Amino acid sequence: MTALSKARQLFFKGSLDVLVLKALALAPMHGFELTQWLATRSDNAFELDEAAVYQALYRLEGRGLIDARWGQSDRGRRARYYRLTTAGRAELKAEAARWRAYARVMTSILESR
Repeated sequence: MTALSKARQLFFKGSLDVLVLKALALAPMHGFELTQWLATRSDNAFELDEAAVYQALYRLEGRGLIDARWGQSDRGRRARYYRLTTAGRAELKAEAARWRAYARVMTSILESR
């Protein structure tokens, strides 16, 4: 296993939910659209397992952080569109602050001499 693939596993383990919240803060999306958005924003730095994205959507919906409505995709297919709730916006704000603090500490440690 390469260092990059190990980093991908660690990256997703605790971050997929906050990335989904971030994406949905910008616009409602259906699952496939969300998967594509995440891949594009990461410059395809990691491979997304669509099943993991849908599990995150169901988990976040169960927690009341997002809700879903049926709509029609650009291709004319029926699709569930997910959007952030008020609770989801608050969670995103808190999680983003935690991730930024974590990144600052890690950067400080890794750049120390």
